[in-house]
Amino acid sequence: MNQYNSEEEFLKNYDSSAFEKLSMTADILLVSVSDQEQSNYRKTNKKMMSILLVKRHDYPYKDKWCLPGGFLNASNETLEDCAKRVLKQETNLENIYLEQLYTFDDIKRDPRMRVVSTSYIALVDKNKLTNLINENASWFDVVLYEENKNSISITLDNGTSSITFKVKKILREKTTDRYSFEVVANADIAFDHSIVIVSGLERLRNKISYTDVVFNMMPEYFTLGELQQVYEIILNKKLLDPAFRRIIADKVEKTNKMRTGGGHRPSVLFRYKRK
Repeated sequence: MNQYNSEEEFLKNYDSSAFEKLSMTADILLVSVSDQEQSNYRKTNKKMMSILLVKRHDYPYKDKWCLPGGFLNASNETLEDCAKRVLKQETNLENIYLEQLYTFDDIKRDPRMRVVSTSYIALVDKNKLTNLINENASWFDVVLYEENKNSISITLDNGTSSITFKVKKILREKTTDRYSFEVVANADIAFDHSIVIVSGLERLRNKISYTDVVFNMMPEYFTLGELQQVYEIILNKKLLDPAFRRIIADKVEKTNKMRTGGGHRPSVLFRYKRK
């Protein structure tokens, strides 16, 4: 039988100490695609996908790399507020594409205490960043290699450090093609962030097939060749020109601007066609 006469009386006498405490964090996979300059000026710059990592200065995982993240201020913050705060601190960026990815709750994911992390994926045109990232943060170019449909190796390189890790894909739900991931080899990525990275890149790969999310990583004006390279680097495969043109036919519009110089023929510039 209920011993309280009102909601106010119940809350006044409620004993929260009967439940275990846990901490929550927001971790952000910040993804960009930018040019890798060629030594031969006549060649088109190659596109590379990059992610932002932060080097840890304290234990646990001292001197390892991790995704930007931070603990939730439980009294005055939502998880999305927390993610936006972390992004602002690490990159000085605001008002960019940010989407909740997954919640990671492995019991041993943090050796300090029970920590549940909600991850977010953020997309940006790296040209907007200039030199605003923190000194302990660095952009790493991503090279993804699929040995087979159930094994993924990822190499991350920032020009000074090179990191390689490998994960296994495990089919959990055949009717929805839902996978989980298991780390096979990893020496340099802290916590379970190698799984967060793979999960986020897989989500991004799926989303560009049915959304316009890719344009969050594009400048205002671009050539169709540049856009195709971005699709190819995210999908990790070469696309036939006719097929690609069909994919983006209703997403872009031609402008009267031209790209000239650099030893190339002038190219027509396009922009995203906003609905």
